[in-house]
Amino acid sequence: MLKVIAILIGGLLVFGGAYLWLNPQFGGRVTQERAERYAQSQQWDGEKFVNQSETTMDVNLRTMPGLIRKQFSNREERAPKTELPIQAFDSKAWQADTSDFQFIWFGHSVGLMKMAGKNLLIDPMFGDDTSPVGPFRTRRYSKNTLAIIDKLPPIDAVFITHDHYDHLDYDSFTKLKGKVGHYYVPIGVKRHLLRWNIPADKVTELDWWDTAQMDGIEMTFVPSRHFSGRGLFDRAKSLWGGWTFISDQHRVYWSGDGGYDAHFKEIGEKLGPFDWAFLECGQYNELWHAIHMYPEESVQAAIDVKAKTSIPIHWGAFTLALHDWKDPVQRFSEEAARQGVNIAMPRLGEVIRFQAADAGGFWWEGYQ
Repeated sequence: MLKVIAILIGGLLVFGGAYLWLNPQFGGRVTQERAERYAQSQQWDGEKFVNQSETTMDVNLRTMPGLIRKQFSNREERAPKTELPIQAFDSKAWQADTSDFQFIWFGHSVGLMKMAGKNLLIDPMFGDDTSPVGPFRTRRYSKNTLAIIDKLPPIDAVFITHDHYDHLDYDSFTKLKGKVGHYYVPIGVKRHLLRWNIPADKVTELDWWDTAQMDGIEMTFVPSRHFSGRGLFDRAKSLWGGWTFISDQHRVYWSGDGGYDAHFKEIGEKLGPFDWAFLECGQYNELWHAIHMYPEESVQAAIDVKAKTSIPIHWGAFTLALHDWKDPVQRFSEEAARQGVNIAMPRLGEVIRFQAADAGGFWWEGYQ
């Protein structure tokens, strides 16, 4: 009997190892050579990347069973009762428009921006599931979103904030192949793109405060308070952060995921003020408060970075926490009104331009 059990365990280990090795969803492995390069970063502590402040989560063997039960129970009650429509993308109108700044939010943290005549795509998770390798599925509130990629114009550059599945999507990258001029990613993320057959010379890795230039746009990778990882053994083996985009005419901040911390004021002092700030607002819980802001903190972050107009992102697409899908933006809008912070909340797929949208009559109020 013991021999049979040993054979079964060995078989499971072999199968599990083969699954991890062969499934492209997990991305690239951390080799010794890559780890030596990561060690050149000040954010590397010898084994992993770390935040500026000590960051822990209250998710452990004691809290995990109850959390899993709550997360996958009554999920439909926290999601919209009907599909959320996305306005159709008009490629001809987008490319013909000569506005200094255009932007589209496609839900969650997917953004298409035209700045200084360049098409920039941020965290292109157009897929319909943020749990592609798990036994449970996390379906999108909108349908056929991968098909949007076919209508997009040529993309001058893609920017990634970190390698979690809800930001770095294998299916989306597969469809984008051939449409993208260059990829800008945090240290450690390049290995995933190489696994997905994206040429090495098309990928640039950046550390916090590193800057790249592209035809009149200065792009800086800035800190956030979060973590990374796609598999069982690569937690914090790539960096995470946000982005700033600065031209002669406009300044834009994209927060990436993360908890509230002093980095917002630092970014505001070094690179602000910003015309637009796109701020994480959603998927929070008291157990992981250190890595996802409460909506009231998102408003404070807008103040810290000196944003003229702020837009909440990281909501409107998936149920990844225990709160209702509207809760983030209801709390965000109420706190913004209390603090006198100017905000905009465009519809999914709506084109917004440099002029701030009217903050009244929020579209999501019409859905249950």
